[in-house]
Amino acid sequence: MTTTNEVLEGVDLHGRTVLVTGATTGIGKETARALGAAGASVLITARSDEKAAAAISDLRAAVPGGDFSSEVLELGSLESVRACADRVASSHGRLDALVANAGVMAVPFGRTDDGFELHFGTNHLGHFVFVGRLLPLLRASAPARIVVLSSAGHAMSDIVWDDPNYERREYSKMEGYGQSKTANILHAVELERRYGAGGVHAFSVHPGLVATELGRYFTREDFAALRARARASTGGDLPSPVGVDVGAATSAWAVTRAADRDGGAYLADCGVAQAQPYATDPAAAGRLWSLSEELVGESFA
Repeated sequence: MTTTNEVLEGVDLHGRTVLVTGATTGIGKETARALGAAGASVLITARSDEKAAAAISDLRAAVPGGDFSSEVLELGSLESVRACADRVASSHGRLDALVANAGVMAVPFGRTDDGFELHFGTNHLGHFVFVGRLLPLLRASAPARIVVLSSAGHAMSDIVWDDPNYERREYSKMEGYGQSKTANILHAVELERRYGAGGVHAFSVHPGLVATELGRYFTREDFAALRARARASTGGDLPSPVGVDVGAATSAWAVTRAADRDGGAYLADCGVAQAQPYATDPAAAGRLWSLSEELVGESFA
């Protein structure tokens, strides 16, 4: 399996600025390390100053002389999202790539500060506003890339259009997670449609089955249900877990090596992959963009 070091071998990112959300642990942290080792100026986001400081210390130890900085971002609060995006936009002259990596998975039922179901509000709507507010900077820096972390877990649910925030239906943490990951793919599809011609190309990424803190709410029963679903759909078992250097490889590949002509594609294993048809439907992507603008009360040209 391909690692981040293999993807970035011979790649020189000096002079490029990359932002990675949720880069204090796991895939995000490895993505930041690898891109920084290739010469990029890397801005990470964290949920607190303390987590940011610890991650920056680790990254600088791993990449002596690397250019790493941080901002605090809480995706479950649109007030925090807007403030962070505005700080980045005002303090940076360019942004060559944005990796929307942060997220939650299979969490107990809850709501964001703005009343959205946690998966949908954090994984999709928070990044929708964050990316939207940074689009002018990305467009001014073109050619640029937007990479949205999704998952093969999108197969667990399409967008439930009449109740995306679980206001009238019984909650399922696996379906809630799946719906948000479908939204991530559709977000990339619509970003590409709107901005690809201007040199800002978007991709969604399945990192693989990676053992990180993201899965801390997974129970033995959850894994059994996933295995049963995998056997029913493919006839096989779940793939073996991979390390973060493999899990982050496709994100690094999307930033540096994916072809412009594949903009909007769903990527896995450092290549173009096949998502569920409902997750790549252009009409659904446009519909989700309009719904998201309505929900957050903000429009993006």
